[in-house]
Parts: sequence; structure tokens; C-alpha cells
Amino acid sequence: MAGLPLFEKHILPSVLIKDAHGQTRTTLLLPAPSIKYFTAKIVESVARAPDSVSSQARYHTALKKHCNDQIEIIEGYYAVNTMKVRAVDAENPRKAPRDCKEILAWKVEEKQSDVNLALHVYHDAITDQIDHAVIVTNDTDLEPALQMIRAHTRVQLGLVIPTRNHERQPNSGLLKLANWTRSHITPNELAACQLPRVIPGRKPTVKPESWYAQPDLLEKILALAIPVKGSRAAAFKWLEQPNPYLEGKIPIELAETREGAILVLGYVEAWIAQHQHK
Repeated sequence: MAGLPLFEKHILPSVLIKDAHGQTRTTLLLPAPSIKYFTAKIVESVARAPDSVSSQARYHTALKKHCNDQIEIIEGYYAVNTMKVRAVDAENPRKAPRDCKEILAWKVEEKQSDVNLALHVYHDAITDQIDHAVIVTNDTDLEPALQMIRAHTRVQLGLVIPTRNHERQPNSGLLKLANWTRSHITPNELAACQLPRVIPGRKPTVKPESWYAQPDLLEKILALAIPVKGSRAAAFKWLEQPNPYLEGKIPIELAETREGAILVLGYVEAWIAQHQHK
């Protein structure tokens, strides 16, 4: 997802910010960097999928290419350590932790990202580099930084909860400190702000196929379509164009749902069965 259009065209226009005189303010993104993205590189040994590390690297590269200097990626790191913890008693889940069995477990923890975010937003506010900060988080660790910004500056604080359809309730402490809150981001807003599948360059950056909504069915569709079209690029070009045999719908968009992906797969299978003996 490209964050710039999400904020520039959807989030900020949806919020009415008023000045001390009650006049509605126009909010503009800074020229560079417009967005600071706080994250950490995935550790392969604890990644959820075999391609998680490479997919994240592709995403970061795509952001830098597509957004130029308008986005700054600020990295913390993941710490992976063993530690002794108390296991919940399966037969008596309400048993006090001190009475439960102690086991050795892996602890995976993202380090520095929340501290980096707090330091950057406070620094930018206290040095008058901004007059309006929009923070995408629901992390209570940010409360002290926001309290200090409210106490020592006139910077407006906007809070966007990174969830869809109110799936997660905003933290009450953060709510009290924000001048305004967006409790969710809509699926339509997210869909409208996706990066292109291919970011051109000396070495093009391509969206990982595992990042599509139905990767298992997409893999089957591609396995059938690539021999017909001659290449993966040609198969995707076909998938990205309206198809008269699918009521003018775009196959790759249909494939975002399981039902739609099955429909596209069925069409490809039927086409091959019809033409294989010709």
C-alpha cells in the first residue's frame, strides 16, 4: 500500500481541523519526508511464511522507488531470545501465574520502533517543523510523548487506528490526547491506494504473489494461464484487463475473493478444455 495517497486523498480530507478562531484549516503534507514509516526487518527464523523476509524487502524497495523522498523508512530491529515463562494451566485457566508450571519459551519482540516514533514526533513538534502530526497507532507506549506535545506545543495531534471496520477499539488514553481520531480505515480506501503490481526501474520490483488475497488459487490460475499466454508478464496483463466472458470484470480483481477466484479458474480451465484439441 502507498501511504501518500491514503492520507492526501482520503484521511486528511475527511477530517475538519479548526484553528483558534473556529476557521477550518487546510492540511498539507510536508514536501519531504511527508511520511515517516517506523518498522523493523523480519527475522527469518521466526517469520510466518518462507517468503516473508524477501517480500518485506520488496515492499520497502517499492515504497522508496514509488514515493521517492516523500517517505522515510526508520528501522528498529527484532530481538529473538529464550526466556522462562509461566504456562497457563489448561485444566484450570484461572490458576494464578505463580502456581503454574514454568517453561522455556521463545520471545520475539520488536525493539526501538515505538521509541523512534515517540522521539521523532516530539522532536518535529518541539522544533516547529510541523503544526499537525498524524500518528497511525494504537500503542499506549506513545502516551508520554503525546502528553508532552500537548503540554509544550500547539501542534494538533491526529490519531488513526490501523484497523478496518472497527475491528479494534481505540485506546482510551490515546483518545484523550488526540485532537481528532479516525477509528478505522475503510477497505475501499485501502483498495484505492495500492501500489502498482510492478514498480519500474533498472530492476523492476514486483508485488509478491503471496500478498494477493487468494494466493493458492492465483497460483493455479497462473499455472494454467502462463503456458497459454507465453509468459508470467503476459498472463498478468490478461488478468488485469476487463474480460467480456466474465461480464466485463477484471480477473485479478475478481480473484480478491475466493468465489471470484474460483470463477476465474473455472473460466481458464473451460477455455483450455475447449481449445486443447484445436
